[in-house]
Amino acid sequence: MSRPLRLAINGYGRIGRCVLRALYESPLKDFFQIVAINEPADLASMAYLSQFDSTHGIFPGKVEQADNSLVVNGQRIQVSHATEPEAVDWAALDIDLLLECSGRYSSRQQLQRFVDAGCPRVLVSQPSNSAQDVDYTVVYGINHKGLTGHESIVSNASCTTNAIVPILAELDTAFGVDHAFLTTLHSVMNDQPMIDGYHHSDLRRTRSAMQSIVPVATGLAQGVERLLPQLKGKVQAKAIRVPILNVSAIDLMVKLQSDVPAQALNAMLLAATQHYRGLLDYSDHPHASIDFNHNPHSAIIDASQTRTNGDGFANLFIWFDNEWGFANRMLDVVQAWSARFQGLPPVPDASSCTNLKEQA
Repeated sequence: MSRPLRLAINGYGRIGRCVLRALYESPLKDFFQIVAINEPADLASMAYLSQFDSTHGIFPGKVEQADNSLVVNGQRIQVSHATEPEAVDWAALDIDLLLECSGRYSSRQQLQRFVDAGCPRVLVSQPSNSAQDVDYTVVYGINHKGLTGHESIVSNASCTTNAIVPILAELDTAFGVDHAFLTTLHSVMNDQPMIDGYHHSDLRRTRSAMQSIVPVATGLAQGVERLLPQLKGKVQAKAIRVPILNVSAIDLMVKLQSDVPAQALNAMLLAATQHYRGLLDYSDHPHASIDFNHNPHSAIIDASQTRTNGDGFANLFIWFDNEWGFANRMLDVVQAWSARFQGLPPVPDASSCTNLKEQA
């Protein structure tokens, strides 16, 4: 790489700030450079929330502001405050890739506005409305080798999709999956109010996030089937928001094509963590959710909660840091995609790719 890959972030909320921080806490900071951020909020608030984070702690470096810029560990990042894609001169910034982290854009027509405004490539931090709305949807470790480098708009799927797809893929390969039912227990999000208020057309999301367990709609089943088409029609999902700030879990009920004792199921999952090194982890300790705050894995299998009943039914419990894990996967996808469009050697498998990051 003749120069660091030039990145920009649109939307500097929870995911945008985690992406920046994850980069500065990673060896990839020597290869990628964030050169611009577009965020409607004022610069002083951006600098403050970059330095001090109630969930992930104080930034392990120095954040300053100067001349419409954030200065992070001495590196200047140009800041704009536009509310529409066309209001930023992206071409003049000479970026290689935009990370769209605002959560506002999910259709092809909306996302194409960034390309038309001068962004050569856009990586979106959420699922698209349909598969046709993007050139490719990536769950790193599953299909990142399918990136060609010719894409202009790519979706990074969702945090829950990144957590569950590798596990379902392994279960289906090893034992065959007849049916899967997923219940996501997700930490609160900023589309919920602290106290009852007019925040959302979903009436449940008008209720206080910190006083209730709140069921919400989810497209997780469709997201899984998009990545694992062999499971089409076999997956159902629901989501429940729970009053904690971070770290979520998936309660997976699956009907396998053969009876599998819990011990054998856990042994297979433990072996799978070697194939998905850096992406999947495994533990049988007595955990609470806080144990996984700032954990970079896509998912952590809690083997202590694995149950089977002898009729092919199995129940698994999976933890994931819905902010930090997903932010790290966005950087993994940037690494895989940039290798393609810069004509570098083929992307290695997930285990080797993680090793490259650790040794860089």
